Amino acid sequence: MVDVGEKAETDRIAIAHGKIYVNEAVYKAIVDGTSKKGDVLGVARVAGIMGAKRTSELIPLCHVLMLTKCSVEFVLHEEEHSVEAICTVKTHGKTGVEMEALTGVQVALLTVYDMCKAIDKGMVISEVCLLRKEGGKSGVYERAE
Repeated sequence: MVDVGEKAETDRIAIAHGKIYVNEAVYKAIVDGTSKKGDVLGVARVAGIMGAKRTSELIPLCHVLMLTKCSVEFVLHEEEHSVEAICTVKTHGKTGVEMEALTGVQVALLTVYDMCKAIDKGMVISEVCLLRKEGGKSGVYERAE
């Protein structure tokens, strides 16, 4: 693990996103709320937050962090039958929350897959990346499109 003992505590924020591409039947089930497992996006939101909070248990050498905020939002893209997950994580501490935001996105999208796999197993998770991070010595990072 990296020694962060001498680093200054600062406000840290990270925003990550990713998409899951689904077929028309899955997209309709998500929008209409007709998945046999229940509210797909509601469950995926909670799963993403839980995943972000438990990042240090999943990724070796990640620090245990006290998160001050974690949210997972979804954007539905009807034209491409995709669901975009956006995870925002904040803390005040000595190390950043990029891994927590990325983990939150992945767990949310994996939960969508799990809840809809009975309809179609061909879903594709992609485009997972860090969009923005603030705080710490390296300052602000913004992904260039």
